[in-house]
Amino acid sequence: MKAVVFHGIGDIRLDNVPDPGLQQPTDALVRLTSSAICGTDLHMVRGTLGEMEPGTILGHEGLGIVEELGAAVRNLRRGDRVLIPSTISCGFCAYCRAGYTAQCDTANPHGPAAGTAFFGGPKSTGPFQGLQAQFARTPLAAASLIRLPDEIDDDRAIMLSDIFPTGYFGAQLAGIRTGDTVAVFGAGPVGQFAIASAKLMGAGRVLVVDRIQSRLDMARTQGAEVIDFDREDPVEMILQLTGGIGVDRVIDAVGVDAVRAEHGPAADKQKDLQPAFDQEVEQIVPQAKPDGDNWRPGSGPSQVLSWAVKAVAKAGTVAIIGVYPPTDRVFPIGEAMNRNLVLRMGNCNHRAITPRLVELVRNGSFDPLAVLTQREPLTDAIAAYREFDRREPGWVKVKLEP
Repeated sequence: MKAVVFHGIGDIRLDNVPDPGLQQPTDALVRLTSSAICGTDLHMVRGTLGEMEPGTILGHEGLGIVEELGAAVRNLRRGDRVLIPSTISCGFCAYCRAGYTAQCDTANPHGPAAGTAFFGGPKSTGPFQGLQAQFARTPLAAASLIRLPDEIDDDRAIMLSDIFPTGYFGAQLAGIRTGDTVAVFGAGPVGQFAIASAKLMGAGRVLVVDRIQSRLDMARTQGAEVIDFDREDPVEMILQLTGGIGVDRVIDAVGVDAVRAEHGPAADKQKDLQPAFDQEVEQIVPQAKPDGDNWRPGSGPSQVLSWAVKAVAKAGTVAIIGVYPPTDRVFPIGEAMNRNLVLRMGNCNHRAITPRLVELVRNGSFDPLAVLTQREPLTDAIAAYREFDRREPGWVKVKLEP
């Protein structure tokens, strides 16, 4: 079969690889009808999430048709159309039963302390072969896979594999209540769904910070108040728009894409320190180099987290769903403590959250289609990665069709 395969930092290829097969009685084999490219995939390509093993198939978003089932899978049939949540969970451990399916004790072969298991990730997450392929082995299928209703087409369903649940998880972590004023940092795919989810939870106002006009335009269409950090200081503008108080909740939907800076205005555009595909790539958040000769990448707090702590009201909540590597050690903890802030963060508990969102889409309460901007064949995946990596205007979410 054809698949997008990681060979090294900046080196991914569309390869012919052996078809997967069942390995455990709890497995299912799914013929993919849709996959997608996620910003997290770029972390693998850039090397910002280390320990990627060459030969790993990329991708953690997908849906398709069940082709084969292990003997222990009792709730699915061959021919079922299923959604593949990005994270893998067993359904029977204490964490899964409590709804923390991203922290399943069973799914990660490295043991309970290893954390989240997901498709197409670094060695520490499994590794499990990813979903940017024609077929996929899906472990723990009875607990992980979700049967899709006929009313939801592939274009809408692929939004439910990761980015809509993750945006919703961010709003959930933030504890949004009716009437709250919320700031979302990052207007990419997850940020767009964080805006939508904040509104679903009753937010009175949503402010969104980014620099890419097509993404800000999409956020404005949702009713968000947009802030372009290339043109204005986002903290000053948030305080101005909130009467000097700040927002009640912040959602960081950027993560490691926000390069570190100890101080400095968001004015000078800088370049990615680890460009993918051997070319320079614009970051969603620019970097201002602090004074001194001892500065290095990672030596200061994330620019977005610094802004978040300053932009949220006293006793407010900062929710972090943007991906940060385990090696990150810096956070403006003193400022957050002195302002009585609540910090909540983590990987999305897809299997616990997604069924409710499937029903919202099925019954027409919410339509995620507007966030999908490109549909590309799997055979054009490498070119699609390049365009998505450059954040070309209008490139928000890319669906791949095997």
